[in-house]
Amino acid sequence: MRPAILATACALAVIAAPSLDAAFEPGARVLLDAHNCYPYNGRWADRIDRALSTGTPLAIEQDLVWFRDPVTGKGRSLVAHDNPGDPALGLTGTEPTMREYFFERVRPIIESALRDNRRGTWPLITLNLDFKTEEPEHLAAVWALLTEYKPWLTTAVRTAHASDVQPLQIGPMLVLTGESDDQRVAFYDAVPIGGSLLVFGAARPHRVDLPGQLPQLTPGPRTNYHRWWNNPWSVVELGGQRNAGAWTTEDEARLRGLVRAAHGGGLWIRFYTLNGHDPNDTSGGWSAGYNFGSEAAARERWRAAIRAGVDFVAVDQYELFSATLHSR
Repeated sequence: MRPAILATACALAVIAAPSLDAAFEPGARVLLDAHNCYPYNGRWADRIDRALSTGTPLAIEQDLVWFRDPVTGKGRSLVAHDNPGDPALGLTGTEPTMREYFFERVRPIIESALRDNRRGTWPLITLNLDFKTEEPEHLAAVWALLTEYKPWLTTAVRTAHASDVQPLQIGPMLVLTGESDDQRVAFYDAVPIGGSLLVFGAARPHRVDLPGQLPQLTPGPRTNYHRWWNNPWSVVELGGQRNAGAWTTEDEARLRGLVRAAHGGGLWIRFYTLNGHDPNDTSGGWSAGYNFGSEAAARERWRAAIRAGVDFVAVDQYELFSATLHSR
């Protein structure tokens, strides 16, 4: 553990309260999930500052890629959107690490939270990890990094059986990751019984795809490791954002049904990514596939997600969504 973090842990150590009556449980609050909250090719480096300016609690997504230095041969995890397999989108090695771009940026917020000890507002920040590459050394490096910041994190005791769901010990930060088996092996199976889980995976749903219809979906079971459900918007409106028409009562019922299923199973639920802007405006660096085509169309879905109690609403338009959320 780094000395600065160890000193913080000693000075600010707390015994977190169990989660049974906590206000963060599934269905208790709706949060901005700041999608792709990191620079692209050196641009938009202010995304984390923009997200944090909307206030806490909130979620922040970080995409992670394993980069192997062509000179030294050493690998490291970088916060980046680029696909290392595509020469046109290759990494340069100058992309930030999660330690420098995320953890050290939020340090003042987290340390202030530990001093104030207002646990009713925790977790203040949910870190959503989106692994673009899953090399064993990559997952191990991220686990080692999380271990350094363990005093900040929401944890649970690793038990012999995943079905033995333990209460969360709440810290000012919660870390979520995907549904892949490789991540489960690294972040759950490899943890010794009695050790601390530092990151929680997404439950893999049961899905039946039907031609020309919305899929039949039920969430996977909550386990000691699997605590949330991550969904593209195409499970709500057929064809997703680019093919969405007018928002209907049937759409609303579909959304509410998925949210009820998640919360009934003890899972948080997230939908991605609900943007609305002029398709000709590329100044934000956002994906065309996530665009409803207008701010008005996106706001209608934002309000529906808020009404339904979606726990994490992933958007690139951080400030606009936050204004809609707080104007309820």
